Amino acid sequence: MAAAASEVSAFEVGACKGQKVVDGEAIPLVLRPSSGPGKSSAEALVAALAANRAWFEEQLVRHSAVLLRGFDVADAVEFNDIVEAFGWEDIRYVGPAPRTHIHKRVWTANEGPLSEFIYYHHEMVLIKEFPGKVILFCEVPPPEGGETPFVPSFKVTEKMIEEFPEHVKEMEEKGLRYTFTAPSNNDTKSMRGRGWEDAFGTSDPVEAQRRAKALGMDMEWLADGGVKTILGPRPLTRVFPGRKERRMWFNTLVGMHGKDISSAELADGSEIPAHVVQRCGEIIEEESIQFKWEKGDVLFLDNLATLHGRRPSLPPRKVLVATCK
Repeated sequence: MAAAASEVSAFEVGACKGQKVVDGEAIPLVLRPSSGPGKSSAEALVAALAANRAWFEEQLVRHSAVLLRGFDVADAVEFNDIVEAFGWEDIRYVGPAPRTHIHKRVWTANEGPLSEFIYYHHEMVLIKEFPGKVILFCEVPPPEGGETPFVPSFKVTEKMIEEFPEHVKEMEEKGLRYTFTAPSNNDTKSMRGRGWEDAFGTSDPVEAQRRAKALGMDMEWLADGGVKTILGPRPLTRVFPGRKERRMWFNTLVGMHGKDISSAELADGSEIPAHVVQRCGEIIEEESIQFKWEKGDVLFLDNLATLHGRRPSLPPRKVLVATCK
């Protein structure tokens, strides 16, 4: 039988404001350093994680999110050491968010304006190869706002089935189709302003199209040098092994429906009723878990089980990210 969280000597189980109990499990699981000299150092944390890799991953799947708090993690170098302690394979980010590479496997999180709300999503949900884990590190906590709320995805499915059973059935049977328009070059004034050249790692349209096809996208080139990507059909929900057969709300329906640069519809081209999308957004917010960043926090999210977003923030705010299989 696997050890409970409190039975691993390097950690003590803590709590944080905003934590919820969902199906009997605390989300997020908060792990603090055990008492004793040197136990809070980044080096001690890396050693403890490396020695308890299987246990930690089991806790992440069980709780959907694990927050390491109270450790002296100072910068991107130490954060990268934490990420690499697990031996998880890196996965390159493909998506609309403008990001900058910082160190080895570490990038900035979305560099779009802090005044904008980044809507809840599973990371790279529309791409054929998406990460299993999203790991976030708070180097500079914001003075106000800037939370990274997250949502147990299966709870959204449960409520949507309860309130809109026929619509959910139709979306499941037909699948979803999405479009997204990207500029040629990055526009850091937009939270979805990553250019296609950066996203696909090439300025060659032929090579970009080849790479897009490999990720499950079709492309239409626009007169201004931008591109319209088309993705579908995509599933509404997914069931992943080891997660109690839960149906995860594994889509970006609310985030892309009816926007200026994106759309979401049924795969046969028919519309999804606006009131269904609106209520889905309300359900996601109702089920969200909020916590305030503290300096040195490291948050592990099971990307197969949680949607996450970003609240508007006052500057400065510096949160770094790594994505792993």
